[in-house]
Amino acid sequence: MSTLCQRFHLVCMSLIAFELVAAPAGRQPAEDFAAPPPVTARAWAIADGKTGRLLWGFNENLPAKTASTTKMMCAYVVLGLAEKNPEVFKERVTFSKLADTTPGSTADIKAGESVTVAECLYGLLLPSGNDAGNALAEHFHARLAPPEPGHPRDLLTTNLATRANFIAEMNRAARRLGLTNTIYRSSYGDGGTDDERTSTAHDLARLAWTAMQNPVFRKYVGTRRFECAVRTPDGKTRSAVWENSNKLLDIEGYDGVKTGTTTLAGNCLVSSGHRGGDHLFVVVLGATSDVGRFVDSRNLYRWAWQQRAQRK
Repeated sequence: MSTLCQRFHLVCMSLIAFELVAAPAGRQPAEDFAAPPPVTARAWAIADGKTGRLLWGFNENLPAKTASTTKMMCAYVVLGLAEKNPEVFKERVTFSKLADTTPGSTADIKAGESVTVAECLYGLLLPSGNDAGNALAEHFHARLAPPEPGHPRDLLTTNLATRANFIAEMNRAARRLGLTNTIYRSSYGDGGTDDERTSTAHDLARLAWTAMQNPVFRKYVGTRRFECAVRTPDGKTRSAVWENSNKLLDIEGYDGVKTGTTTLAGNCLVSSGHRGGDHLFVVVLGATSDVGRFVDSRNLYRWAWQQRAQRK
C-alpha cells in the first residue's frame, strides 16, 4: 500500500472512530407531519374565524409581554365611543409634548399638530404609532371613568395622570370580553416593569375576533397605506403617509390585524387569514425576528388549513 493510501486509510479510520465516540446514544423520532410545524415563537394560538373558539395552541395561556398588539384594544375602545356618537370621528386630536416625545414606533405627529380621531386611528394601527396611542388616551381621558380598585397601581401615579382613565377603560373592556389573563398598563404597548405581563396568545385571539366583527375596525387594520393632511399650529397643513407594518397584507387572503415588537416581547403578530370559505386567526408571540413572525404565522396557517381540510 502506498504511503498516500496508508495516510488516507488512517484518516478514514480516525473519522469513523470519532463518529462512534461522538454519536449520541439515540435519535429523535421521525418528523410527525400531523403535528404543528416548528416555529420560533414562544407562544401561539389559532382560533376559528367564525366563532372565535380556540382550536390549537402552544403556551397559549401563558402571560407574556405583547408589545403593540395592545393597540387593538386602544382602537376597540375608541370605536366603541364612536359607535355611540359618530361625531367622535370628526373631533380633532391635538398632540401634546408628551405624545410627541413618546419613544418607539411613531406616526410622527409633532406637538401642537392635529388630526381627526378617524385619521389618528390610522396613525395608531398602520405605522403602529405609540405617539398616536398616547394622543388618543389623552384626548378621551376626561370623559371616561377613573380607575377603580383592582386596576394596576401605575394608573394612579402622576406620570399617567392624563391617560389613566382611558387605560382603565381598556381594562374594563378586557373584563367585559372575558380576557381573564390581560392587564393593560399603557394605551399603546406593555408598560409596567420587566416582570409584569400584559396578555396571552389566547386572549389576543379572542380580542382580535371580537374587534374584527366591527366593519370599521376591519377597514382600518386591512388598510395597507393611508395619507392624511396634518394641521400644523399655524393653521397650515402638511402630508403624512403611513404604511401598514403587517406584511401579510401583501398576500391575497390576509386582512389584518396587528404587529408588535419590543426587546422583551420579541416579535409578535396577530393576523386574520382566509382560504376559500375558511377563516382563521393566528397569534404568534415572541418570534425571534421580524421576518420570523410572518413565516411562523404562514406555516401555522398552512398546517391548520390542512388539518381542517382532512376533517371535512
